[in-house]
Amino acid sequence: MKRLIVNADDFGLHSGVNHGIIEGYRQGCLRSTSFMAGGSAAEEAAVLARENPGLGVGIHLTLVAERPVLSPDKILSLIGADGRLWPNHMIFIKKFLAGKIVLSEVSAECEAQILRAKALGLSLSHIDSHQHLHVLPQIIAVVLSLARKYGLRKMRLPGEDYFFTGGYAAPFFRHLAKAGLTFCARWARPKIQAAGILTPAHFFGMLAGGHMLPAHFLAILQALPEGTSEIMVHPGQDDKVLDAIYHWHYHWREELTAITSPAVLLYIKEHHIELISYKELTDEQIL
Repeated sequence: MKRLIVNADDFGLHSGVNHGIIEGYRQGCLRSTSFMAGGSAAEEAAVLARENPGLGVGIHLTLVAERPVLSPDKILSLIGADGRLWPNHMIFIKKFLAGKIVLSEVSAECEAQILRAKALGLSLSHIDSHQHLHVLPQIIAVVLSLARKYGLRKMRLPGEDYFFTGGYAAPFFRHLAKAGLTFCARWARPKIQAAGILTPAHFFGMLAGGHMLPAHFLAILQALPEGTSEIMVHPGQDDKVLDAIYHWHYHWREELTAITSPAVLLYIKEHHIELISYKELTDEQIL
């Protein structure tokens, strides 16, 4: 049996992302999303989540690139001169390896994000993180501690197979980044399992992340193994508006097209792939 969680990241980042996610849920194969508590459109995302109760919503722990939930003076090791979190994962990792990231501050900011999501009325289905920092050594221990404290029993494990491309011609540095992430995810897996946390058996979308064109999404579906898989996507409704703010070179609208494509929906139906969210993930469904 093939089960599939199509999960959209960055719910709450921007209104254009929020409405792209809801369109992907209502008109496509999207069943799950990850909420960014410090995003500029977090309140709108929470309203949309309540209006669409079938959509699973997890917490997208954010330690880079956005506003913190806590006051900057409480998390100085995580903050740049502009009062925002460090700009990207490479800066964070360099500081982490140099011993300049205070783990108690990581815990405090992540906990504040979980509490904000709950205060906005969200019932959280799972944990993942912006730029996948939750699987880093030591950071995973912090996140697992919070998962136990708040009863969050499901987590993304972003370990895409080392040699899988899905037809996406990525530059070498992206293959290298994926390999590093997959190594960290596989290292973290036994710790996650020992904590009683469930993860899908398979993960896709790292290499083509932000560039998941319909052909790439369909290629992943065609390669989908037995058991439960997650495909990570980043849909949005207006590339021009989003690109003016976020210089990630994402194909927001084409990712939305991919998850609402009639060819994709027909393939899922004809091949009896069961669409679920993290809410429905159980021990029996993983393998």
